[in-house]
Amino acid sequence: MTNFIPIFPLNIVVYPGENLNLHIFEPRYKQLVGECKETKKPFGIPVVIDNKVQEFGTLLEVVEVSKQYESGEMDIKTKGIKVFRMLEQIKEIPEKLYSGAIVSYPENYDNGSSGLMQKVMSNLRDLHLLLKVEKTFSKPDAELKSFEIAHHIGLSLEEEYEVLLLQDELHRQEYLKRHLLKAIPMAQGMEQLKEKIKLNGHFKNLSGFDL
Repeated sequence: MTNFIPIFPLNIVVYPGENLNLHIFEPRYKQLVGECKETKKPFGIPVVIDNKVQEFGTLLEVVEVSKQYESGEMDIKTKGIKVFRMLEQIKEIPEKLYSGAIVSYPENYDNGSSGLMQKVMSNLRDLHLLLKVEKTFSKPDAELKSFEIAHHIGLSLEEEYEVLLLQDELHRQEYLKRHLLKAIPMAQGMEQLKEKIKLNGHFKNLSGFDL
């Protein structure tokens, strides 16, 4: 299936199911959001990396306009629906300020491993403990999906985009597991470094060596 959607390129990755709040102030996107709200049609956020619009992004629906300003600016609540692949970007649309794209929707296999997700969450909590970060999730570990936790494990924008490209939940779980297995030793090293820095300048009680 292919169709045309208006697009709002941003240098963020939005995942299906994610709630995203946006402040809309540019005239082209005020027009885009106004039309989407009126027609109850979605729009797409393709990912921008290094000032280049990428091939993949996420379709979103406008859930609510939380605040409308006299200037026409808006605070809106949106929700990610599904991943799209951009087949052709249409930069100029008659009588429109915004651009659009012809897109298709890749298959997404959503059945991962509950056991693997529990391992991922155990590693994630270990990382958060090291970093002194507190995060709560609304579901039991085994019921969580990769898209629901990917923003919480310290991925770069490029890595978050790589997760978006994976069309199988099992592959996404494996990706997050591998990232955490690399991130935890790095965080442990940072904690040791911080302790060394704290000790610098203090009197040290050290035993000598019998040489």
